[in-house]
Amino acid sequence: MIFVLVLILLIIAATFLFLQHPTFGKAPSGKRLERILKSPHYKKDKFDNINFTPPIAEETSMPKVLFHFLFTKNKNLIPKQKFNFTKTDLLNLDPSENIYVWMGHSSYFLQIDGEKILVDPVFSGNASPVTFTTKAFKGSDLYTTEDIPELDYLIITHDHWDHLDYETVKKLNPKVKQVITGLGTGEHLEYWNYDPAKIIELDWGENFDLGNGFKVYAETARHFSGRGLKRDQAIWASFVFETPQRKIYIGGDSGFDDHFEKIGNQYGGFDLAILENGQYNKDWRYIHMLPDEFLVAAKNLKAKRIIPVHNSKFALALHHWKEPLEMISAFNEKENLRMITPKIGEKVNWEDDEKVYEKWWENRQ
Repeated sequence: MIFVLVLILLIIAATFLFLQHPTFGKAPSGKRLERILKSPHYKKDKFDNINFTPPIAEETSMPKVLFHFLFTKNKNLIPKQKFNFTKTDLLNLDPSENIYVWMGHSSYFLQIDGEKILVDPVFSGNASPVTFTTKAFKGSDLYTTEDIPELDYLIITHDHWDHLDYETVKKLNPKVKQVITGLGTGEHLEYWNYDPAKIIELDWGENFDLGNGFKVYAETARHFSGRGLKRDQAIWASFVFETPQRKIYIGGDSGFDDHFEKIGNQYGGFDLAILENGQYNKDWRYIHMLPDEFLVAAKNLKAKRIIPVHNSKFALALHHWKEPLEMISAFNEKENLRMITPKIGEKVNWEDDEKVYEKWWENRQ
């Protein structure tokens, strides 16, 4: 009995010490917490979605979800062959080009009207607090922080491990002029030695004038947040990035809901919308879109062009690794929307509506 008690105490102590590692970030405090407590979206000690959003669907249960994750075998979760992509040299771009470069999953680089933007970079090779789990697919982790030029804006949509990577953002700090993120996430960044003066934190419905005709708006998403034991202490968001000539929708993670239509109507449509498509499951359909909802969301946003992300780098769900792109491509044969599906590392002129993108995932195991 004494041995069992000692073992339990040791496990508790080890867990406590593990959770003290800086990678877990820090809970909001001080003036930031005061601001959070005044937010209309912070209720009952946490941020909440606009509409009722259960973490798992009504017809299932957490034990069932865990059982499927532990015991469902899918040999195609991870590509059998190493990817052989070619990366774009971001350090020597023509500053007059408007381009997009996908870095796998939800990490991507944009150069728009001369401004350099990096969204949700994860370059450490894994998307979890420990290096031996949730590893990047072989050949998908092309970029390192050394490949990234000086950034005008680093955008972090929310604080989940596959969007906010401790190692990556720490190394990027000297290259970042300004950070744009949701209310509460700045606490992590300050804890990791980011200057508070260069962090722009926005609640849903807030905006910030970046100067020279550039403006950013924080809008709703249907998701959740958290890096440790306590969830939803920082808000998850989508962002509208407005330049003197263009409007870009940065979707982050979100289940399908009426907010896409409301945002599309509010802004009168977008030149480009970047939306998640991947790591989904019908059991958690309220917090991640399913493939048949992706194109509906794009139409509701009134997007001229769409780019799917949140796939092809990490296995966070139980579907075949290439299913997300296969399914939305099949659905789009009927809708015929302008959908851009580049390879990881490929330089994309997203305004070139004549370019045909190959289905690079086909004929890969």
